[in-house]
Amino acid sequence: MARFLIIDTALEEAIVALGKDGKIIGELTNKETHSHASFIQVAIAKMLEAHQMAMTEIDAIVVTLGPGSYTGLRVGLATAKGIAYTLEKPLIGLSTLSALAAAAIQLSPTSIEASTQIFSMIDARRMEVFGAIYDASLKPILSEQAMVLDQTKWSSLISQPTICIGNGHLKTKDFTSTHHLIYLDGNYTSQVLLDLAMAKWTAGQFEDLAYVGPNYLKEVYILPHK
Repeated sequence: MARFLIIDTALEEAIVALGKDGKIIGELTNKETHSHASFIQVAIAKMLEAHQMAMTEIDAIVVTLGPGSYTGLRVGLATAKGIAYTLEKPLIGLSTLSALAAAAIQLSPTSIEASTQIFSMIDARRMEVFGAIYDASLKPILSEQAMVLDQTKWSSLISQPTICIGNGHLKTKDFTSTHHLIYLDGNYTSQVLLDLAMAKWTAGQFEDLAYVGPNYLKEVYILPHK
């Protein structure tokens, strides 16, 4: 089985993990959002040393492409691309929203019926979220997009029983719906990322290092200097 180096700096908690034989064999996390850049390289070195593995033994580099933190996405992808380019290893890119949907299936307190949809939401400030809706087999119903949520928008999206996951769902709890809603407070894990990466590895779905970039979903706005 392939060995994967997993890098995720898209959200509040950064993850660096090693996957082997379909299982996570090592993981380090960082909850200090503003120090993800200094965390990644050190974490990778510690992980490889702890498992007596050389970087050249890694078969593929896995990285979350977003949406999420602008700075976090740049940091994670730059590191992943640099390693993949230097070692001539394939790069596997993952969506944070599809990873949340995959996590929802694992975290659901009951089995998910075919009529249930999964709404992944990441906080994008104010009443805006990065969101996508998937069916019970993780096929997209609503493509990834930045959206401003209000009651009218919410009602148009919730046309069937829905599982809501991701920190963006906190903005929706005051909205009403005629359909059954389940709110999940969990997040995806490194094992979820590994499972998604293995599916892409098997299908030969790799990123083009020359063209792959972060999936911001909306333009980056940087405040001008005063």
